[in-house]
Amino acid sequence: MTNRLTPFKIAAAMTLALGIVATAHAGMYRYTDENGQVVISNTIPQEATQRGYDILGNNGRVIETVDPAPTEEEIAAREAEKQRQKEREIQREKDRLLLKRYSHPDQAVRAMHRKVRELEGLIQLKRGNIAVISSQLDNEQSRAADMERAGRDIPEASLEKIRRLESQIRDLEREIDVQNREIDALKADFKADIERLEEVTGEPRTLSLNGTDKD
Repeated sequence: MTNRLTPFKIAAAMTLALGIVATAHAGMYRYTDENGQVVISNTIPQEATQRGYDILGNNGRVIETVDPAPTEEEIAAREAEKQRQKEREIQREKDRLLLKRYSHPDQAVRAMHRKVRELEGLIQLKRGNIAVISSQLDNEQSRAADMERAGRDIPEASLEKIRRLESQIRDLEREIDVQNREIDALKADFKADIERLEEVTGEPRTLSLNGTDKD
């Protein structure tokens, strides 16, 4: 006669099996309490987890070790190391792009001189414009002075022209001042790039930062 499993027997068997599995996976904790005593328990206080602990299997062997929570100093040190690593990666990328532009420090020196000459050329043009406008201004101011000496009123058109010429000169002088600062900043940036190129290539520059010969 075939032995059939009733629903009750099936449920009982499943319960037994689950119990066996639960028992097999049930573990104990081994940790050190606040007094430095080793404790083995099926529960672990929250504060004890900060000191690290072992998870034991049913046979009493360690199946997993949980490290102590890091201290504030350790966390700070890890964050500092992450930041240093990030900075190193950024520097490597900068070096890659720099070497892509220049293979030798002298190439960067020549590029700097070209850019400086371009800006200085623009400044010279503006100085020439200032000279022309200043001449026009002198003429207008001279005519206005002649009118005053003759007891005549200076036309508003003449006064407006004088103000306009003075404004143009001020604008050009401000532009020259800005471009001089651009030259200083450009030289500083190139100097840093040139020094970095000397470091990463191992090749010293042979050209002067102020001319064509080595300083």
